[in-house]
Amino acid sequence: MAMARSSLAPAFVVFALFCCYASTTVSSQASSSSDGFLKCLSASIPSQLVFTQSSPSFTPLLKSSIRNPKFFTPSTVRPLYIVTPTNASHVQAAVVCGRRSGMRIRVRSGGHDYEGLSYRAVRPEPFAVLDLSNLRAVRVDPQAATAWVDSGATLGELYYAVGKASGVLGFPAGLCPTVGVGGHFSGGGFGMLLRKYGLAVDHVVDAVLVDARGRLLNKNTMGSDVFWAIRGGSGESFGVVLSWQVRLVPVPPKVTVFNLPVTASQGAVDVVARWQQVAPALPDDLMIRVVVQQKTANFQSLFLGTCDALLPLMSSRFPELKFNRTYCKEMTWIQSVPYIYLGSGSTVEDLLNRTTAASVFSSGYKATSDYVRKAIPRDVWTNIFTQLAQPNAGLMILDPYGGQIAAVPEAATPYPHRAGVLYNIQYMNFWPMATADGSVQTKWIRDFYAFMAPYVSSNPREAYFNYRDLDLGENVVVGNVSSYQAGMVWGQKYFKGNYQRLAMAKGEIDPDDYFRNEQSIPPLAKSK
Repeated sequence: MAMARSSLAPAFVVFALFCCYASTTVSSQASSSSDGFLKCLSASIPSQLVFTQSSPSFTPLLKSSIRNPKFFTPSTVRPLYIVTPTNASHVQAAVVCGRRSGMRIRVRSGGHDYEGLSYRAVRPEPFAVLDLSNLRAVRVDPQAATAWVDSGATLGELYYAVGKASGVLGFPAGLCPTVGVGGHFSGGGFGMLLRKYGLAVDHVVDAVLVDARGRLLNKNTMGSDVFWAIRGGSGESFGVVLSWQVRLVPVPPKVTVFNLPVTASQGAVDVVARWQQVAPALPDDLMIRVVVQQKTANFQSLFLGTCDALLPLMSSRFPELKFNRTYCKEMTWIQSVPYIYLGSGSTVEDLLNRTTAASVFSSGYKATSDYVRKAIPRDVWTNIFTQLAQPNAGLMILDPYGGQIAAVPEAATPYPHRAGVLYNIQYMNFWPMATADGSVQTKWIRDFYAFMAPYVSSNPREAYFNYRDLDLGENVVVGNVSSYQAGMVWGQKYFKGNYQRLAMAKGEIDPDDYFRNEQSIPPLAKSK
């Protein structure tokens, strides 16, 4: 089944313009970069696909997939250009022209980067955004149980296509339907099927990549190290991943979901403390996550089975939750996707909505993450609930591990947070952009993150790359190349021992560090 305006079939034809390019000295002059970039693009990309800051559509296009409005202010360092390719040759041209003229490129799929690094820079520098929203085809082969999905597609579009093609196939990725496939896969990608099937990248079997030389590469031609790296190791550091071939997973005709809130007065502290031991050890078919906000813990669940099968399981394994039949909702897997994230009034067609609601764009946010390897004591949870009930406090999202995500070795993909992890924590705090600057809420996140240090992983204190946080560290550029040593500060938190292999893969395919941002993988030459 195909969707979207443009398709990137896995064909590997490279035009002469791109084949002959080898290396170009990067200019340091922004004006020269700008003029040269535009002139070069004009030979290969239709003018209606290139937007300058003076174009009437530039600002609406830039805003169209900004998910955190704190990065849409007069002080934000914006791109000089936005290029909206409709085929692979346009992407190749943008990369080649960018290197020739000294114009760096940042790649935006869905715009959900928590630090906005797909469309803004922290410090002034000339750059262009390659917006992949026109490249969002999804091609499902239900007989083979595979799909090709372009990086500009959203998770909602991928799920929708899979659900339309088959009632008994699904895909294990994130909950939010507007998240772009390209960025999500590039950092690992997990959701309600993580205990049964692991990460999204555990099911990637091929990909199409444009490298810094403008070459169009697949799994075989990019090499095993680079193919390993793009599957969870900051894909944008290695090139522009245009599309991904994924292996779909079996799901039953009916699944069961529930949302069960427990307030502090109803014993939420005890139930959450117990959840830490129960949730990671449940059968792989059962996922129970928790959203803790103010004085309430909301237990959200997906069970790959019927309510009749779930009831005795919950009674025997997690009686503290006091679950009963009234909480059960049976539906198809594809119906469960919008139900869990968007609520009971949502429909499957809502998965195709790519836009950000006005209410969402009115709130800025700050987020970060942790991994827990030893259950947090009950008395600490009492303190946590007290802090979450304070004015301007944020929330915690707890995703249990165990099951298949833990069965994969740490080095199998760049994503290393596997065996021994009880659960992941995402911390978030929001504020109204119209009346607040976010300083109070950001301070709360930072203070709460410091408070949690004794109770989470250490050496390194692990973090999830898709919950990017520049507080963990930023690249230091030395001699026009990001420093490997400086990158270790944040890189080992995201990737642990896989950071070095990622840097060597970067040194193999992009030794000049063309694809660079504040937390991109630095290049490291292999030892001889």
